[in-house]
Amino acid sequence: MMRHPQAAEVADWLRELQDRVCQSLQAADGKAVFEEDAWSREKGGGGRTRVLREGALFEQAGVNFSEIHGPHLPASATAQRPGLAGSSFVASGVSLVLHPHSPYIPTTHMNVRYFEAHQPGMEPLWWFGGGFDLTPYYPFDEDIRHWHRVAHELCAPYGPEIYPRYKRCCDEYFRIPHRHEARGVGGLFFDDLNEDGFERSFAFTRAVGEGFLDAYLPIVERRRTLPWGQRERQFQLYRRGRYVEFNLIYDRGTLFGLQSGGRTESILMSLPPQVRFEYDYHPEPGSAEARLADYLRPREWL
Repeated sequence: MMRHPQAAEVADWLRELQDRVCQSLQAADGKAVFEEDAWSREKGGGGRTRVLREGALFEQAGVNFSEIHGPHLPASATAQRPGLAGSSFVASGVSLVLHPHSPYIPTTHMNVRYFEAHQPGMEPLWWFGGGFDLTPYYPFDEDIRHWHRVAHELCAPYGPEIYPRYKRCCDEYFRIPHRHEARGVGGLFFDDLNEDGFERSFAFTRAVGEGFLDAYLPIVERRRTLPWGQRERQFQLYRRGRYVEFNLIYDRGTLFGLQSGGRTESILMSLPPQVRFEYDYHPEPGSAEARLADYLRPREWL
C-alpha cells in the first residue's frame, strides 16, 4: 500500500498530542491518573486507549489514539463518498470525551483525524477532519463566548470564512433530530479537508487539536469550585442521556469504529459512566434547568 510521504509525520503528531493532552488533564484533575490500554486488532492496526476515572475533577476522561487499516472502507465512510466503495483505507486519529463530576462544568468532545483511501494503481486519496464541541448543563454566557472566541482565533490565520463555515457545520452535525435540539452549544466541525493542500490542511488540523485545551481549561477553572447538590446532579445525569442518544444513533465516528471492526471498549469510552433516563421529563418552568433549552439552538456567540 502506497502511503502519502507525510503520513508518518501525522501519526507521530497524533501520538504526541495524546501525550500532551493527557498530561494537562491529569494535572488539572490533581488526583487520578490515566491508565493506558494498548490494543491491536486482527484486521490491522491498533491504538492506545487512556482513561482517567473517579478523579477530583473528572468522573471519567478518555483520550484515545488509534491507527487502523483494512481492505474495505465501511459503509459509514462511503455513504457520502460512493466512489470510494471497495477502497482499502488507513484511518488515524485522537479522540477525547471528558465527563466532569460537577454539573457546572460542561462535558466536552474533541477529535482530530486523518484518512487515506487506496485504489490499485492510484495515488492515495487523503483528507483530514476534526473539531471540538461543548455540552453544558448549566450554561454561562461568558464560558460559551470564551469557547467560541478561541475557536475563532485559531481559525483566523486560515481565512475569515473558516470559523463561520466550521461553526455552522458543527451546529448542523451535533444535532439530535428526534429531539429537535442541539447536543450543546457547538464549536467547530470539519471533514473532507484537502482542498488547500496537505501542508495547510495538516496545519489547520494541528491548530484545532492544540487549541482545545485553551478553549476548555479556563472554563474548568472558573466553575470547579461552585457548590452543587442532588438536584443539579440528577439533571446532569438526565441530560447525559441525550449525549448517549446522539453517540449511539447518529455519530459517524461511533458507526465507523463499530463497522470497521474497531475495539468496542475504546469506541464506547465516550459514553458517560452514569446516566439517567426518565419518561416524559420536563423541567419546572422558570427554573435553572428549564433555562438550558434556550441554548440548544444555533446562536452567534461572538
